[in-house]
Amino acid sequence: MKPMERLGVGIGWRPEIADAVERLPGLDWVEVVAENICPGHLPESLVRLRERGVRVVPHGVSLGIGGADRPDPAKLAALGERAVALGAPLVTEHIAFVRTSSPALEAGHLLPVPRTRDALDVLCENVRIAQDALPVPLALENIAALISWPDEELTEGQFLTELVERTGVRLLIDVANLHTNRVNRGEDPAAVLDAIPLEALAYVHVAGGVEKGGVWHDTHAHPVPRVVLDLLAGLRSRVDPPGVLLERDDDFPPEAELAAELTAIRAVSAAPGAEVVREPREEAGAGFDAVAGRPGAPVSPSEPEVDEAVRTRVGLGQAALLSALVAGTPVPEGFDRRRVRVQARALAAKRADVVAKVAPELREILGGAESYREAFLAYAKGRPMAGGYRRDALDFAEHLLVRDLPADPAARRRLTAWWRERAGVRPTGRVVRWARTLVGRAA
Repeated sequence: MKPMERLGVGIGWRPEIADAVERLPGLDWVEVVAENICPGHLPESLVRLRERGVRVVPHGVSLGIGGADRPDPAKLAALGERAVALGAPLVTEHIAFVRTSSPALEAGHLLPVPRTRDALDVLCENVRIAQDALPVPLALENIAALISWPDEELTEGQFLTELVERTGVRLLIDVANLHTNRVNRGEDPAAVLDAIPLEALAYVHVAGGVEKGGVWHDTHAHPVPRVVLDLLAGLRSRVDPPGVLLERDDDFPPEAELAAELTAIRAVSAAPGAEVVREPREEAGAGFDAVAGRPGAPVSPSEPEVDEAVRTRVGLGQAALLSALVAGTPVPEGFDRRRVRVQARALAAKRADVVAKVAPELREILGGAESYREAFLAYAKGRPMAGGYRRDALDFAEHLLVRDLPADPAARRRLTAWWRERAGVRPTGRVVRWARTLVGRAA
């Protein structure tokens, strides 16, 4: 594994703060959500940043590389295209699953992979498939989680270490996620940092959150708390990270507050600590010693393909959990039922928020944010998202129209016109709506 290119201190680029990001002093690089840009039509702000020499790294959120299925070639190709278009030194994704194929369910969120031998085997093979398809190196991020899988066989540190040893993948360590998992799952961040091969570190994420009812919510919509900066300092005492990035995804503060947070991150990152881990350059195909975790040995070149029975076992477990979260099926044995219910409510709320952003007209048509939210959450209960958020918005509108809702005739006419314009078909007739309503009541 070659030494990681130095990135410096950066921020997550978002359209809502694009102008402010361009004005931030001393900005070294930015990270952009890969799915939110088009390679042939890059936002002008990103083009200007690149012209100034600011590096841009695409950060994927929908690959689901920890899922039981092999990575989607089209998603890998899209991620690679964005890396090329941005001239990125690497691409990043998450150690998570986001969907299942049997049944076909979408989480709309990053869900934790069970830390078992079966799941690790599947993940390692999926990572190798992705590495072969991508034009630049891949780094994977540890995620924040609310729920824990029963009967796990490995700690977080062991799981990440073996992943690196077997694939040579780089790590994106999110210290805010380490804090989240300390509160929600009782995991020791120091134990994770002590266990993982920090020579594989690509860069670090820092973000804010909030605690409610004993649960830490990794919101990316609150200031970075001192406890997260302390974890960054703890990591800095072990290694000089190639890059550190501030994530902010919602409830954006004034530009001065963003600059102040970056200043605080810079101060921690520049504090005396461990030196940068500099590795010797290696021949192609070299990676980590599978026993000691040192660079120099081939990366598991002869690992056998994962047996389909293993993928099936992992898939059944993931499908049972995801179905409980988004389709209202019983919580699988061994899970904390209260935590699963909390996660299910959080997923529904996130789904409502994203649909409202994709289709802001719906809130106005339905009489405001509260009326919209109540109607959407009632619709979402037991109705998993099947085709992305735009499809979800159309399905929600049709769900209301089939039931002759909203009750106000003028609002219903507006919703019908909105739905028809986007769906490209005529609204269902009254007889069809009546039949569908009967079917819904029977169910």
